[in-house]
Amino acid sequence: MRSEVLTVQVEAAARAAGLAVVSSEADAGRGTAKFLLAPAGDAATAAGKTMLLELSERFEFGRPDLRDGVRAYLAEAAKRLRNPRPECYLTLHGLPLSFGRFEWPFHPSSSGADTSLVHGEVRLESARLEDGGASVLHAKIAASMTVTFRDVVAAPEQPFAEGFVYNAVRKTMDQGQLELVKSGNRQPVPLTTRFYSPKQKTFSFNDTSEEQRRWFVAGKVYWLSGVLGGGAPVWLLDPRDAQYLNTTVEELRKAVGSLAVEGLLRATDAEYGAATEKLMERREEYVAQLERMLAFIRPSFNEEMRHGLTNM
Repeated sequence: MRSEVLTVQVEAAARAAGLAVVSSEADAGRGTAKFLLAPAGDAATAAGKTMLLELSERFEFGRPDLRDGVRAYLAEAAKRLRNPRPECYLTLHGLPLSFGRFEWPFHPSSSGADTSLVHGEVRLESARLEDGGASVLHAKIAASMTVTFRDVVAAPEQPFAEGFVYNAVRKTMDQGQLELVKSGNRQPVPLTTRFYSPKQKTFSFNDTSEEQRRWFVAGKVYWLSGVLGGGAPVWLLDPRDAQYLNTTVEELRKAVGSLAVEGLLRATDAEYGAATEKLMERREEYVAQLERMLAFIRPSFNEEMRHGLTNM
């Protein structure tokens, strides 16, 4: 009965955001309900324009703060689903990553530690540049949230945690603390108050300059529109990117305007833009940056171990 009520509530919230529930199912083993969402009224499902929303079956949708949070999350998701690859994000240092296989909500650590965990996976998407195939380089993620950090989150559920978890993964990758591998164990992404400013009551990831934001937006358009999206427009004013760059949507808008004047992106409407031929001519620059970043995040301390040259 509880899951049926939740389904009705999610359907109503999705409809208000311009989305439709394509399917739903209960995961009795994990005590969650899963909803496959797509933009309403088009062929988005066939084109892969879907997203999975997973909530605890006991999620308190009747609480005004939680209900409003879900509505805001779905409104953003509807805009993100217009991207050619809605699951893809760019890191500040130029790695195009896709996020998937996240298992929500956070669950208590089985080790006895006073932390909560969420598991997922990020995958490098640049291999599609050469042969159109799926990349094999990926990182299995175990994001851990401390009790102190838990106090600043409205709920340990997907709509309230997905944004800062994805940004924490991007930040940890920027710092060279995650490795992209062909196979491997889960790698930790600690979620602590270092990612949160109690004084300003905001999440904090990267202090960026105007030039860095321009570089980021141009790189996002290059990879997500030009390379991975077949030239289709992408959402350029994503609040999730603004949070990641410690900036505002208005500052992102300025960067977009500047790049449009230079002819590096083509604005398709007030919030979306596509790669231009002039931007795509910078392929060597972006590929070189990606290769430098891959070299940076590849640990050097265990190279001998990799090749069997160790007694350990």
